[in-house]
Amino acid sequence: MVMIMVNIFEAKAKLSEFVEAASRGERVVICNRNRPVAELRPVAAAPAPRRLGSALGSVEMDEGFNDPLPDDLLELFEGGRAVRRGAKVAAPQVRYSTPRRKGRR
Repeated sequence: MVMIMVNIFEAKAKLSEFVEAASRGERVVICNRNRPVAELRPVAAAPAPRRLGSALGSVEMDEGFNDPLPDDLLELFEGGRAVRRGAKVAAPQVRYSTPRRKGRR
């Protein structure tokens, strides 16, 4: 692969030429005071989209997969507080504040 090194001024003046070079597979390194700061290179090809249903039949779910969890296991997932199914839960209290203006305290 060919690599081209150019300064910023030249890159601005001949950008379309360097884009064409990158599309041909060349790497263009843009320098500021002879120090590389950016690279122009071709974009990698996007992978082909996966076909829907290609894994059909390769995954099996247990018969009880969608059954409700037992209360003791549910309590572990809920962080130690078990809530009975169907019970009403109070919404958490949230305090909202307005952003302060700059320069005021």
